Amino acid sequence: MRDYVKAIREKVGNDLIILVGASVYVYSNGKVLLQKRNDNGCWGSNGGYMELGETTEEAARRELFEEAGLAAGKLELLGVFSGLDMMHTYPNGDRVNVVDVAYVCTEFSGDLLAQTNEVSELRWFGIDDIPDNISPPDKRPVAAFVAWARKVT
Repeated sequence: MRDYVKAIREKVGNDLIILVGASVYVYSNGKVLLQKRNDNGCWGSNGGYMELGETTEEAARRELFEEAGLAAGKLELLGVFSGLDMMHTYPNGDRVNVVDVAYVCTEFSGDLLAQTNEVSELRWFGIDDIPDNISPPDKRPVAAFVAWARKVT
């Protein structure tokens, strides 16, 4: 079922809900691909919320393709992130408590193409050049990714 979150929002408005998200950190040649979000102007991973019946890996693959035009090969689990620092209020007032299942992808294909509905820019960053304005729910996963990347390089 597509648009699950939209259907829930029609029922509960902006009330706080728990959502499971899947994010992907694409890593190549010592750089990570981040997206700049249209809604808050902050940087973060490519990813989004699961639809009914999807696995987290399927959601991660779908979101990466929808937002960046890339087809993921092998996905490696980076971690599962939840807790108080994963609560967020979007600029439109929607409140969420996110459980983010984050993956690292080093094998991918396709041509970068930003989905303009949600993404204003896609950019490759060196591990030591990650921008400061990371979207709040992405801060801990981004830090975990940076720690992962420093171990493998």
